[in-house]
Amino acid sequence: MVREMEFRRILGLPPYVFTIIDGLKYEARRNGRDVIDLGFGNPDIPSPDTAVEKLSEAAHNPRNHRYSASRGIPKLRQAVAALYLRRFGVELDPDTEVINTIGAKEGFSHLMWVLLQPGDAALVPSPSYPIHLWGPYFAGADARQVAIGDEVGHAAGAAYVDRVVEAWEYGWPKPRVVVLSFPHNPTTATIELPELQRLVDWALERDVILVHDFAYAETAFDGWKPPSILQCRGGKEVAVELYSMTKSFSMAGWRMAFLVGRSDVVEALAKLKSYLDYGTFQPIQIAATVTLNEELDYPRHVSAIYESRRNALWDGLDRIGWQFPRPLATMFAWAPIPEAYRHLGSIEFAKLLVRECDVAVSPGVGFGPGGDGHVRFALIENEQRIGQAVRNLRKGLSRLSGSD
Repeated sequence: MVREMEFRRILGLPPYVFTIIDGLKYEARRNGRDVIDLGFGNPDIPSPDTAVEKLSEAAHNPRNHRYSASRGIPKLRQAVAALYLRRFGVELDPDTEVINTIGAKEGFSHLMWVLLQPGDAALVPSPSYPIHLWGPYFAGADARQVAIGDEVGHAAGAAYVDRVVEAWEYGWPKPRVVVLSFPHNPTTATIELPELQRLVDWALERDVILVHDFAYAETAFDGWKPPSILQCRGGKEVAVELYSMTKSFSMAGWRMAFLVGRSDVVEALAKLKSYLDYGTFQPIQIAATVTLNEELDYPRHVSAIYESRRNALWDGLDRIGWQFPRPLATMFAWAPIPEAYRHLGSIEFAKLLVRECDVAVSPGVGFGPGGDGHVRFALIENEQRIGQAVRNLRKGLSRLSGSD
C-alpha cells in the first residue's frame, strides 16, 4: 500500500479564503444574477497599444523564440534605470543594480530564498498582501507580523516605522529583513519620504535589509506622488525595491517586474535565478523595453482612471453612510465592516454581500488575521458599474436592517 505523501513545505498554508467568495459569485451568476465583482484586483484597463504591437512584431522573429537571460536583456535594464532617473532622480547601474523578475510575486518569493533560511526572521506588515507573509515561510524563516494599524494615510506609514523599530529591538533572534510596501495593499496606507529616510537611517546602523514592494508606485491621487525608498540617503546601501509594470502600465498578465537597489542583493537573486529560469519570453522583454521608453504618460493615464473610480466608489459609499477615509493611492478601498455586521467577521459579511447585494468583495481576513474587521473593494469596474454596486449595497443592507 502506498503511503499518503506529506507535502511539508505547504502544510501550514491555510485555505485560500478568496475562493469561498468566488464560488458564491460563480453560483449566483449561473443562476442568472448580475454580480458586480469588486473583489480580485485584476486590472481591466488595456495594456498600451505600443506594448501589444511590439510584442506581435517581436514574436514573429524566430530569433526571439530561444532562451533569454534571467537578468533581463540589457536594453530592458537600461530602460528601467532611465525610468528611475526620470521619475525619482535615482541613478541605477543597469548591470549591477537592476534585474528583471517574472512578476513581483516571483521576485519577492525568490528574494526571500536568498535573504533568509531556517532560524531567520522577517518583519512583515499586518494585514499583508499574502506573499509578503508566506514568502519568508516558504524560505523556512519566521514571519513576524507588524501592524499597519488604524492610522490614516501618511500617519499609517509613520506608525509602521515606529512599530518595526520596536519589534526589532525587542525581538529575538534579530530579524534580518524588514518588508514594507507603500502605497499599501490592502489598507491603502501611504508614507512620505522623511519617514522612509528615518527607516533607512535606522537600518544603516543594523544588519537589516529593507525590502520595499513598490507595486503602486504610479497609482496615486490628488496630485500626490509616492516616494521610492532609493531616494533616501543611503537607500541603496540597505534597501532593494520591487517595481512592477502590472498596475503602472496595466500589464498584469505580462509578468514584468524588476528588483532594483543594493547591488549584492541583486547579484544574489541573479545567481539563484540562473538556476531556476531563463527569464521572461524575450518578445515580452522587448515590448516592455519599448513601452518604458515610449509610453511615458501611460501610468498617469491609468492612475487618472483609478482616481475617477475611487471617487465614484468613495462618494457613493459615503452617501449611504458607509464611511471611511478616502484612499490616497492604490486601486483599492479598505472599508471597515459596518458596526451592525462586525460580529459576522469578514468572510461571512462578504458572503452576505454576494447573496443580498450581488456585490463581491475580498474578505479582510484573507490578508491575515489583522484584516478581519474589513473588506477590500477593487476598482476594477467602470464608474457606471461602481454606481450600480453602491445602489445594490444600499438596497440590500437597508432591507436587512428593516429600513427599506
